[in-house]
Amino acid sequence: MTLPIQKLEQLETPFYIYDADLLRETLKTINEEAGKYKNFCVHYAVKANANKKVLGIIAQAGLGADCVSGGEIMAAVAAGFPEDKIVYAGVGKSDWEIELGLNVGISCFNVESVAELEVINEIAGQLGEVATVAFRINPEVGAHTHANITTGLAENKFGIAMRDMIPAIKKAEEMENVKFTGLHFHIGSQILEMDDFKALCERINELQDQLEAEGIKVQSINVGGGLGIDYQNPDENPIPNFKDFFATYAEGLKLREGQTLHFELGRAVVAQMGSLITRTLYIKEGVAKKFLIVDAGMTDLIRPALYDAYHKIENISSDEPEEAYDVVGPICESSDVFGKGRMLNKSKRHDLIAMRSAGAYGEIMASRYNCRQLPKGFMIDEL
Repeated sequence: MTLPIQKLEQLETPFYIYDADLLRETLKTINEEAGKYKNFCVHYAVKANANKKVLGIIAQAGLGADCVSGGEIMAAVAAGFPEDKIVYAGVGKSDWEIELGLNVGISCFNVESVAELEVINEIAGQLGEVATVAFRINPEVGAHTHANITTGLAENKFGIAMRDMIPAIKKAEEMENVKFTGLHFHIGSQILEMDDFKALCERINELQDQLEAEGIKVQSINVGGGLGIDYQNPDENPIPNFKDFFATYAEGLKLREGQTLHFELGRAVVAQMGSLITRTLYIKEGVAKKFLIVDAGMTDLIRPALYDAYHKIENISSDEPEEAYDVVGPICESSDVFGKGRMLNKSKRHDLIAMRSAGAYGEIMASRYNCRQLPKGFMIDEL
């Protein structure tokens, strides 16, 4: 990503900057690779980045939307996503959110418990509607990723245990106001090894065989998302490995005739097109290290504090020799650290610092802790 330094210096930091050209190129690659296979349907996980202009570009590319709240459903509809390409997941759907989904006419509720199924049936009955549902099943496939973003194991709060799958489906088939159509899975995020996705394919094949033995037909399979990106080398690998990702499912899944296969990609779509731009406030000389104190904090980009996540950090104002810095923010928390011992071009007050690969789970997770203002998001081509 080439950042227009002179234009960026005129903006009040911290803020997010998005490369619309890279986003469009990423979406083009997704459509080309998924388009090689029959009945592959890609949804964008709105939770990754709900900036209005970002959502508009993704909707224009023809993707559906994966939502996990009523607010996300409204944002998706406002951005132009077709209602019949919106799927709605989440362990805690409130009554008004279920009503919203039914009134909007979304494609499917991804149900995560029998208790939720009963409430959806009740509310749909009150509205005179029939809710299309899929069951999120925990396949007990462990992704090789951070514990806080692994979601496919039995002990996670998400989904329904495999042993409860058939009883839950049969219960749904007895209800008047829900229509069971599919299975939903999501094993985790920032997955770079295709073996994890291969393992999911094998488990889905086993579950499909079990369902067929019970005479249960499934119209759709939703495998979630999870494809990771290269945080270490954003310029060398700006677009994730969508070719192998889609090919893995095409080769590994034994889809039945007429079944549709759905994906819910988030990070892989938007992460590399975004950077958090912050300004150097002070260089603090410690006993054995230097602290580079910036005006962005964990309120603007929480991933390093929350997940110990790595973001490449660059001083885009300096071309002097590199020095080692601990890059920290102003928040009154010891965890407000972006990186320790990072090699950056020699820095001084007012230099612009870029936190790369921040287009996903950056602006969308910002908070007003310490009564701070929320960061704004800008498109490079609009500056």
